[in-house]
Amino acid sequence: MLIRKRHLIVATFAGALGFTNAAAQTPSPAADDWKFSLTPYLWFPNVKGTVQFTLPSGVGGGTATVEKKPDGYLSNLDLAAMLTFEARRGAWAFFSDLIYLDFSSDSASVRTLSGPGGLVQVPVNAGTQAGLKGGVWEVAASYTVSRSDMSTFEVLGGFRYLKLEAKVDWQLAGPLGLFPQAGSLKQKADLWDAIVGVRGTAKLGDGNWFVPYYLDAGAGDSKLTWQAMTGVGYSYKWGDVLLAYRHLYYEQKSDKPIQELQMSGPALGATFRF
Repeated sequence: MLIRKRHLIVATFAGALGFTNAAAQTPSPAADDWKFSLTPYLWFPNVKGTVQFTLPSGVGGGTATVEKKPDGYLSNLDLAAMLTFEARRGAWAFFSDLIYLDFSSDSASVRTLSGPGGLVQVPVNAGTQAGLKGGVWEVAASYTVSRSDMSTFEVLGGFRYLKLEAKVDWQLAGPLGLFPQAGSLKQKADLWDAIVGVRGTAKLGDGNWFVPYYLDAGAGDSKLTWQAMTGVGYSYKWGDVLLAYRHLYYEQKSDKPIQELQMSGPALGATFRF
């Protein structure tokens, strides 16, 4: 789904991937037939990141934890694209998930600071701005281990790519030890990680309602990345509608400028099968 310029309800970063990958209520296809699906969706996560900084004096540094919520970034969204494509033949499936987001600097909260004086809980933000631009791309293959009228279970493997540019301008109510009262950070991340995981569905009774689930974990350029999703869906003849909760997490090695990134929030999508 492509969305341009402001005041449209759509999501922020992040991310990567397993939202509609779990919407697998499609009837079991014939072994020689290809089945395809396309899923535009919206994701509305809280975004929390920890970035490293260097003090203006050039001596020492630390980390700052910044948080943004949907009510603070939706009005500043410049561009968003969220789309999943899947091709399935017999027990095998191949899928690709893409998220791209670009929103201008808007209000954010600096939660904690860690520097020469140790960890500090920030009491007051006089004016903190944060902006994000980048995307998450996942490509993976899955194999159906078991399938019945009531459930499916698949194992998967692939890779996830994260490209992110984050900028933070802070203005605090007062100086906190050696940490400057005002300043700016701009950091980039460009990460490739291998992932493995599971996904599937479980029907709720004899009707069209079902519960999807997705879980993956991996590493590579990242020290650790993992994602989890579950929710509730409803199947129609043309496809599925799904409401889910999704969490994406990145932990980086000590030499990386962005130390930690996590996104959690509700997602809504529709899968069209053909």
